[in-house]
Amino acid sequence: AIDGDNNQTGQMLSAILDLPQATFASKLVIEGQTANVTREIDGGLQTIKVNLPAIVTTDLRLNEPRYASLPNIMKAKKKELATKSINDLGIDPMLIEACTFAWLSKKRVEKKKIDLLNSTGAKPSLLGEIF
Repeated sequence: AIDGDNNQTGQMLSAILDLPQATFASKLVIEGQTANVTREIDGGLQTIKVNLPAIVTTDLRLNEPRYASLPNIMKAKKKELATKSINDLGIDPMLIEACTFAWLSKKRVEKKKIDLLNSTGAKPSLLGEIF
C-alpha cells in the first residue's frame, strides 16, 4: 500500500520493531540471511545489503500488475472461501504480532514509545504525533 507517497510507514515500522530497512526497492534478491536491495537514485542504481529479517519498501516499478479478466472475476465470486485460524496454519501468534504493525497491541506500542523517549530524549508531544 502507498502511504500517500510520504515514505513513512516502512521507516516507522522499522524503528518500532528495531529492524534494518531498505527503501524504494526496484529489485530484491534474497541470499540466505541477507537481502540485496537495488533502488534508483539520481546517479543511477544503488544496491545495498541488509540482514534479514528486514523492512523493505518498494518502488512502484517493482512488479507488473496482473489484471483479472471478467470471466475469472465471475468464477472467483462462485468459489467458496475457506477460513482458517492462525493455529490451523501452525503459526505462532506472537510472530504475527511482532512482524505486523497492524497487529501490535496498544500496550506494546506504548512500551515502544517509552523506550524511544528514554533512548532519544525526544519530547512526549513529538512521540504522540509519530504514533
